[in-house]
Amino acid sequence: MLSPTTISRRILIAAGLAAAAPALLAQASDGTLRLVVPFGAGTTTDIVSRVLGDGLGKALQQTVVVDNRAGAGGSTGSDQVAKAAPDGRTIVMGTVGTHAINASLFKKLPYDPLRDFAPLALVGFTPTLLVVGADSLAKTLNDLKAMAARPEGVSFASAGNGTSGHLAGEMLAQRLGVKMTHVPYKEGAMAMTAVMGRQVDLMFYHPAAVMPQVKAGKLRALGASSAQRSAAAPEVATLMEQGLADFDLVAWFMLYAPAATPPATLAKLRAAAASVLASSEVAGKLREQGVEQRALKAEELAGFNKAEMDKWAVLVKRSGAQVD
Repeated sequence: MLSPTTISRRILIAAGLAAAAPALLAQASDGTLRLVVPFGAGTTTDIVSRVLGDGLGKALQQTVVVDNRAGAGGSTGSDQVAKAAPDGRTIVMGTVGTHAINASLFKKLPYDPLRDFAPLALVGFTPTLLVVGADSLAKTLNDLKAMAARPEGVSFASAGNGTSGHLAGEMLAQRLGVKMTHVPYKEGAMAMTAVMGRQVDLMFYHPAAVMPQVKAGKLRALGASSAQRSAAAPEVATLMEQGLADFDLVAWFMLYAPAATPPATLAKLRAAAASVLASSEVAGKLREQGVEQRALKAEELAGFNKAEMDKWAVLVKRSGAQVD
């Protein structure tokens, strides 16, 4: 067991590393790989990144430092990697937000999701679940539609304007032919609390976050946003199964390097990522977060990214969401 002195020393070292994060790239000569997470600690993106970071460190036989660079819907950290030296020592955990939605959401996005990055590997995807409070009158999707037809209508929460949860809610309203009032929160946990407290009627959120509350009797899941049922909640029917054709929206995670990274370096990073993702241990840890794997070849990644940008652009336009 570690002594209190040793524990204190390690805490101080960790704090020092966090404070020195801006200088990490300058220290890249020591062989450190910097994995930028464009969102805060404790988010699904952060947890997934740390799972991959551990594996990448072993596969590449070098130190991997996870560097949280939150801000502007993930654009701050993503832009840092877009402009980083293309030497294979700086990569980013991109998401459906940073590399698909933001292209239409932001009036002036500082990077181009396709031109400024070289995709390395699709880490996985996660559907969102449509949930209501456990004591909501809506026990089925049809009940929810009936609620929305009342004069007071219904409201839906999200982790912010232009997030996948916001756009999924807008799509649901359009497909049901009803009007729903959007209530954005600063983070998903706050939105979920509001739904459990009946301050807001419903929301779309990740299975890893909502299923413990469903099992605890605080939320009720009415449907999954993906074409296939979630492995984390196989008992929850998809919205497509319930009659909403082509309702297939998922969040996803993809590793990227700066666009000008040499082909040989890209090949090395892709091989390492592929070996890590093939690990049963890593796959198990991803499933714990509700993240399911979908194998794509390296040459298919850019096409997937472009198709996602086009799909979400339609939803952003329809929602009217815009960020300066």
